[in-house]
Amino acid sequence: MSEVQYIYDKGLKAMEDMNIAFASGKGGTGKTTIAVNLAYFLACSKQKVQYLDCDVEEPNGHIFLKPTIDKSTPAKVMVPVIDQDKCTSCGECSSHCQFNALVTLPGNVLLFPELCHGCGLCVYICPEKAIRDGDRGIGLIEKGIATQDIDFIHGILNVGEPMAGPLIQEVKHHYKEHHVRIIDAPPGTSCPVVKTISDADVVVMVTEPTPFGLHDLKIAVSVAKNMEKPIGIVINRQNGEFPPLETYLLKNDLPVIMVLPEDREIARHYSMGDILLQALPLYIDRFMELAVNIGRLLGKTKTQVAR
Repeated sequence: MSEVQYIYDKGLKAMEDMNIAFASGKGGTGKTTIAVNLAYFLACSKQKVQYLDCDVEEPNGHIFLKPTIDKSTPAKVMVPVIDQDKCTSCGECSSHCQFNALVTLPGNVLLFPELCHGCGLCVYICPEKAIRDGDRGIGLIEKGIATQDIDFIHGILNVGEPMAGPLIQEVKHHYKEHHVRIIDAPPGTSCPVVKTISDADVVVMVTEPTPFGLHDLKIAVSVAKNMEKPIGIVINRQNGEFPPLETYLLKNDLPVIMVLPEDREIARHYSMGDILLQALPLYIDRFMELAVNIGRLLGKTKTQVAR
């Protein structure tokens, strides 16, 4: 891979310790495909790479990177445990719970654990010291080593579990220093996305040239802009001009940092769980361009785009 070595020699090591988040707004735009292949590209260029799959409701980066999982640990959140013998039903806990997870009845306090955010305020304010910390499982954290020695970690949220945020935070607690951290965000624009990109150095928005893709891209971009994140656009499955998208990007001064064409071979290898760059090395230069342009977004490299 002479091109990869070229980029390494040109200084992409400056990407070390960057958090590069991949988001999309709309699901199915190819966000994970782009994230996985950039991780692979950088790892091949002798950089230390960590891949963190924060799409905890439907993680699928492992299908392509095929890590050997060497550690699996349950993820838990704090929930209050109420000693009904000590409780006087004064109502202090339920009246201060902003998530309505506690309801005080005569002689009893009911807990709705799925509504509890684990803030611990009820434990702190209970005048009778009748509440203590407990916990409940919300999912799993799995760690391992993937192809090209990519450090891999993902979260798997329990089915029906509404609390994705704490599990995403738990995944991010495993950040490794001196690595380029590739972070796969959930689709959409809700709290899990905000949690995922909150500490990103750059947000790569992967979109497709369709009305639905553009609609959701606008919402996702507005979220990232409000968080003052540098944004780069990847257009996936391009099969011709789509003027509404081009007009929107131009009007909002959003740089296109990579374009990937619609290609039946890409779809075929995706369906088999292949890494695109292994199966179709003709696309290496596209990811070289992506890596350099991400560096440009941060002003950490002056390397010229080799296209």
